[in-house]
Amino acid sequence: MEEQRLQKVLSAHGVASRRQAEQMITEGRVRVNGNTAQLGDKVTETDVIEVDGAVLRRAPRPVYILLHKPRGYVTTCKDEQGRRDVTELVQDCPERVYPVGRLDLNSEGLLLLTNDGALANRLMHPSGQVEKVYLCWVTGYRAGAEEKLRGPMELDGRPLNPARVVLRRVNGDQAMLEVGITEGRNRQVRRMCDLAGLHVTRLKRIGEGQLRLDRLPVGKWRYLTDEEIAYLHSLM
Repeated sequence: MEEQRLQKVLSAHGVASRRQAEQMITEGRVRVNGNTAQLGDKVTETDVIEVDGAVLRRAPRPVYILLHKPRGYVTTCKDEQGRRDVTELVQDCPERVYPVGRLDLNSEGLLLLTNDGALANRLMHPSGQVEKVYLCWVTGYRAGAEEKLRGPMELDGRPLNPARVVLRRVNGDQAMLEVGITEGRNRQVRRMCDLAGLHVTRLKRIGEGQLRLDRLPVGKWRYLTDEEIAYLHSLM
């Protein structure tokens, strides 16, 4: 049975950061199987851990799902404006899960949700370099606009990583572009299009790394396969 450092387990359960957990252990606030814990102790899932006298409940099993987010939903778990949020669409999931990253209110497509906080934080970190792929319907298209989207570009005074841009379809000044980016700045694709003189009428995320939306119906979700989960963990 795998052993883990006590402070790591406390952090994984959301009790405190690892550094704060180490302080709690040093202060004698943590007990393992009835004994006061010491810094450096390791535990298994069968050990009984108490923090300030309260037994630490076992962490729920990790769950990873992929949702086809519709337009009109926000990716927060609670919206102070009372708008619909994506957790309403996954209420039949047996575990409570949280969105990984964002898709704005008027965007749609692939959205990951999980209760694995460590994985979520890794995927959302700016250094992740995981390509997110969008289909982008625009008006105001002129020949060569895709070259401007490929960069160099800046947002908020900071340069963007080069984007991968493919012209998929064009009809007069209307076009559909495939855009791949490796950053997740706020409304990034829409703002890039603004800089290129394009107006986005529809934005749909269809891929994230090796994950693909494929034919999943709008508003529906599915569990990730073992292979997809292994791929995500390989990014950590």
